[in-house]
Amino acid sequence: MDGSCQVHLEESLVKRAQQRDTAAFAAIYEEYVDRVYRYILLRVGTRVDAEDLTEQVFLKALESIDSFKWRGAPFGAWLFRIAQNLVVDFVRRKSRRQTSPLEEWEGVATGDPESAVELKLSIEETVAAVARLTEAQRQVIALRFGAGLSIAEAAGAMGKSEGAVKALQHSALVSLRRILNTRPGGVQDGQEV
Repeated sequence: MDGSCQVHLEESLVKRAQQRDTAAFAAIYEEYVDRVYRYILLRVGTRVDAEDLTEQVFLKALESIDSFKWRGAPFGAWLFRIAQNLVVDFVRRKSRRQTSPLEEWEGVATGDPESAVELKLSIEETVAAVARLTEAQRQVIALRFGAGLSIAEAAGAMGKSEGAVKALQHSALVSLRRILNTRPGGVQDGQEV
């Protein structure tokens, strides 16, 4: 399906959902739930919290879908703004409590324990490195790579231009490379340590 057909289909689904068509909202949910979940998981680090927040995003979207207006940005941008606001509130509330990041990580292989441990450590190192980025850089990484959004979709969700998102993504990736390459056991100056 080409982009304009998809936009028209989404617009039709949103209009039907605004008229309380539960099947239309279910289709919207199915389209976005995995991407919203991955975005939130990358931001909060635990599966349970990501599941709870994803549920809250869709409850809030259902409650306020009547207020959604087409303004040139895709519907997904509106959903990711809701997700971003809930993540910010969650982080503020949770900042006083100590947590263990990535208590559980979906997708860790169970067949080979050594590989599973290496994958979990790699994921934890990456999440820790992402945590050292600026808030805007963390958000663009979560939207682009966690949620799998395009540059245009991420720009809409962040309320920034596509050029600003490209620049943020570039600086975030450069910073991540530098952080990950200078960690103990990492690669420095292109050489294995």
